[in-house]
Amino acid sequence: MKINVIGLGYIGLPTALMFATHGVEVVGTDYNKELVHTLNEGKTTFEEKGLDNLFKNALKSNIKFTTEYQKEDIYIVSVPTPYEKEDKKIDPKYVVSAVESVLDVCNEGAIIVIESTISPGTIDKFVRPLIKEKGFEIGKDVHLVHAPERIIPGNMIYELENNSRTIGADEREIGEKIKKLYSSFCKGDIVVTDIKTAEMTKVIENTFRDMNIAFANELSRICRKENMDVYEVIRIANKHPRVNILQPGPGVGGHCISVDPWFLVGDYPDIVNVIKAAREVNDGQPQFVLERLRTILKENNITDLSKVGIYGLTYKDNVDDIRESPTLQLLEKLNKEEKEKFKIFDPYVTKKIVENQYLNFNEFISKLDVIVIMNAHNQLKENVNEIKDKIILDTKNIIENGEGIYKL
Repeated sequence: MKINVIGLGYIGLPTALMFATHGVEVVGTDYNKELVHTLNEGKTTFEEKGLDNLFKNALKSNIKFTTEYQKEDIYIVSVPTPYEKEDKKIDPKYVVSAVESVLDVCNEGAIIVIESTISPGTIDKFVRPLIKEKGFEIGKDVHLVHAPERIIPGNMIYELENNSRTIGADEREIGEKIKKLYSSFCKGDIVVTDIKTAEMTKVIENTFRDMNIAFANELSRICRKENMDVYEVIRIANKHPRVNILQPGPGVGGHCISVDPWFLVGDYPDIVNVIKAAREVNDGQPQFVLERLRTILKENNITDLSKVGIYGLTYKDNVDDIRESPTLQLLEKLNKEEKEKFKIFDPYVTKKIVENQYLNFNEFISKLDVIVIMNAHNQLKENVNEIKDKIILDTKNIIENGEGIYKL
């Protein structure tokens, strides 16, 4: 069996490698020439636990990388799905473009599997009309499947193998065929259903998580207003057998939890209320952190903003993924003086992407009196004694309470 994986980013690349190491012949396609060149040189394009080893094993199998779409029977489409900032609706342009390119080269009867996270009805609204416009008959000339990814950066390889999967298909026979394909590496349950149900389940999984995070973040604001320790409040409340409140943090990032709920807000503006409120809480958390920092600076009579540093740029601890990161959201909210003077560091971001970014930890902390912890990277936990003399705003609750230690 041979497949063409379209899109070699955070989801597409590990998926292609996993197929390749389990007996499936794979061609990976991406429009980014530099990315394809890097892969063909035998190098991965982002850091992920176990990815380099998986990559080496895949190269020993049958995998190739190119910018060209291939003439095949099965395609796995794993391209970004952003949302429109104004109306919050999904922007399907990358999915539509990928499917259009597939239609230009595919064999008759080809199966197009869309892994990209899409809002309920996206395939009906955008993909089916495109296919019909091109003169193809769905169910005969091409078959459609939605098999949304369900993995998280930092634990991708394990979750690819062990998480359950959902396969949405028009025809049961096609769904079962794709189920067998994913069973080549997936040990979890694989459920076959219809396409719209598959679209919905993926979006609401991330929406559920977003809402739970929002509850914790809103609690942090209530407790701050009343001068209470939100972590102690949550610790005690969680002793109830049916209560499991998450920990608050500096915001929500990544391309899933911070994006997918907006699809529902955009598509159902007259119905969706709680989901929208949760999104607004989490999007507002970086501003809450910034206001907390400004209060701490005022309380400690600190006026030299060049002595203030922000630790962490990625959206999640111990990964190099900066998509929709709370720190980047916070930086957008800085005033001119803060933007010019605040210093930034992240051990996982090895190229300068923002102003005043340091690439050396010791050089970074040597300039500071105040540090805002936005990521609980292991690198910081291992060097926490190096910053004990600083005033610290710890948004991740990794440092014990003490003099000069502030929490959300």
